[in-house]
Amino acid sequence: MRLLHTSDWHLGRSFHRVGMLGAQADFIGHLVATVREHAVDAVVVSGDVYDRAVPPLAAVELFDDALHRLAGLGVPTVMISGNHDSARRLGVGAGLIGRAGIHLRTDPAASGTPVMLSDAHGEVAFYGLPYLEPALVKDEFEVEKAGHEAVLAAAMDRVRADLAARPRGTRAVVLAHAFVTGGAPSDSERDITVGGVAAVPAGVFDGVDYVALGHLHGCQTLTERVRYSGSPLPYSFSEADHRKSMWLVDLDADGTVTAERLDCPVPRALARIRGTLEELLADPALARHREAWVEATLTDPVRPADPMARLTGRFPHTLSLVFEPERAPDDPSVSYARRLAGRDDQQIAEDFVAHVRGTGPDERERAVLRDTVDAVRAAEAVNEVAR
Repeated sequence: MRLLHTSDWHLGRSFHRVGMLGAQADFIGHLVATVREHAVDAVVVSGDVYDRAVPPLAAVELFDDALHRLAGLGVPTVMISGNHDSARRLGVGAGLIGRAGIHLRTDPAASGTPVMLSDAHGEVAFYGLPYLEPALVKDEFEVEKAGHEAVLAAAMDRVRADLAARPRGTRAVVLAHAFVTGGAPSDSERDITVGGVAAVPAGVFDGVDYVALGHLHGCQTLTERVRYSGSPLPYSFSEADHRKSMWLVDLDADGTVTAERLDCPVPRALARIRGTLEELLADPALARHREAWVEATLTDPVRPADPMARLTGRFPHTLSLVFEPERAPDDPSVSYARRLAGRDDQQIAEDFVAHVRGTGPDERERAVLRDTVDAVRAAEAVNEVAR
């Protein structure tokens, strides 16, 4: 069986205030053409179809168009909700849409109920594990402590139990939306840390033939059977070196996996340039970035006059301007944003305690901060579901 693995469409998202809907529509067209060209048997979409729980109308219309075009191919599609999606909204009409061959899996309780497809060698079970927010699903999966590994392990127990009851030789594909250990994040993914832990081990998914992951925006191979497709378009300058693609996966009669990367259309190249303003304006080696979307980091010790206007004279598509004067890290004039770069909410809270009190929190206080951060995240998730 030949699968096309994609994820993280983020329909409705912009890139530094540049609308991406046209590029997203081009990707959908490319997806449909790829299914035809490569005689794909099934499409899998591993979450974050939309960029937010209540997407703009234009994004909903594009999704509707994608569903019609995929259904028109007569090729089954299995799709799960991600942490950016409203699972309940995405799943509206799932039963009816399923009759057209588009299988939406958004209910955690149905994690162990597969979509069954078949080829010349027998049946393949597709198990859709939507994004599992631990605080919201811990009761469903009867886990004592809410955490990503615990709820995913419980969901996979249901998958393995169902698979064990099926005829010997039934192959299995799992769709999941999670941060799996070994994956490389970028700046454009929403933090899903719970209890100080975001990642789960790849071993959680043992026992199936292929795991089609979503959430991380870079295409990557964790094992031959566990892969991220990445997002089809860039959503932050941290993705400047990404090669945006999908996985074309062949699942043989015995479950052997072979995979090939297929490139996605590139709306415009990304470039990150760094130096003083005069260096960036004069360096002939940077001429190749004239048509790229540019993030310019200025290292001038004093902020120059009209930097954006001068930069756009040479790089018309400059979207981001960062000031990082080359100073010692402990220089009091180093920006607050720069000091916080790369630090999560827990670390920022602990730093604040140390700054105010003169000493950092002890283990008990760290636990209180961690529980509070998790409670806020859980409340936000509940509010998104309720909207």
